[in-house]
Amino acid sequence: MILLRKAKEEDIAIISDLAEKIWPQTYSSYISEEQLHYMLNMMYNRGELLSQLQKGHTFLVASEDGKDIGFAGFSVIDSVQQAYKLHKLYVLPETHGKGVGKILINEVVNLAKRAGGKTLQLNVNRNNNAKDFYLKAGFRIKETVDIEIGNGFLMNDYVMEIAI
Repeated sequence: MILLRKAKEEDIAIISDLAEKIWPQTYSSYISEEQLHYMLNMMYNRGELLSQLQKGHTFLVASEDGKDIGFAGFSVIDSVQQAYKLHKLYVLPETHGKGVGKILINEVVNLAKRAGGKTLQLNVNRNNNAKDFYLKAGFRIKETVDIEIGNGFLMNDYVMEIAI
């Protein structure tokens, strides 16, 4: 049975460790090892995750049989438009197909909706198979973007959105 919990400060290390395990298997086929490590260090170091938590990001951790297997992170990005953004959604590759991602995304949608959210956006790399998962979940591609992240690296993403 998949259980979700709202992450607290003590869960930051778990989220960082999960990202370290998941990212290489997710991205190594289409981004360089240097970019992968640069992005992991930039986005998933414990200080950055703690800062996001303190700024109001909500993190959810999924577990099965006492083992943490995935996480999601989201926040409000436009309080006037009541827009939310799913910043992170990752599950261990060996758990793909068990519905963990669907459970996480459904809970993010439910929490954002309860808080008054009207839309949920996300960015996904254009080469990431997860875009198909998001399309099946009802998201649509809103735009294509190339985002400079430093060190000469770009994120080649789709911005996707769903009305909630």
